[in-house]
Amino acid sequence: MLGMSIGQTFLGLLESSPRHGYDLKRAYDERFGRSRPLHFGQVYATLSRLLKNGLVEVDGVEPGGGPERKRYAITDAGVTDVSRWLAQPEKPEPYLQSTLYAKVVLALMTGRPAADLLDTQRAEHLRLMRELTRRKVGGDLAEQLICDHALFHLEADLRWLELTAARLDDLSKDVAG
Repeated sequence: MLGMSIGQTFLGLLESSPRHGYDLKRAYDERFGRSRPLHFGQVYATLSRLLKNGLVEVDGVEPGGGPERKRYAITDAGVTDVSRWLAQPEKPEPYLQSTLYAKVVLALMTGRPAADLLDTQRAEHLRLMRELTRRKVGGDLAEQLICDHALFHLEADLRWLELTAARLDDLSKDVAG
């Protein structure tokens, strides 16, 4: 998924309960990586970075046939980190919908207000659209065309944000199910 933070997504998934690396990969692939599943190398590199940064901790180790299975749990710092990430609007750019979709689903999964997240993002898109419109008015033809291109993409994102907001109840049931 372009631009999406695997680390923060893992933190959001760990917030509901501690999980093994394998379970995290499965949950991630099922919800967010249908077209591009994670490699196990990515999973363990990400967990190792989260561990080093104090955002997760090893919650338990179970001996097994192969390597020992570590269970990871989110720390208070990890909860703070994922909260900050979910509350902060993304820079409007192409292919943003995968990150926005992940944020909405994780907000619903962790009992956070997904509607607020969508409102914050809508405000950021509208701010950028106003800025582009001002640039367009004072610009030459090339600048106008560049601004128009960006504005069309932002309008499509806005429609998606509004459609998603209208379907939050259904998505919430889907996520819970």
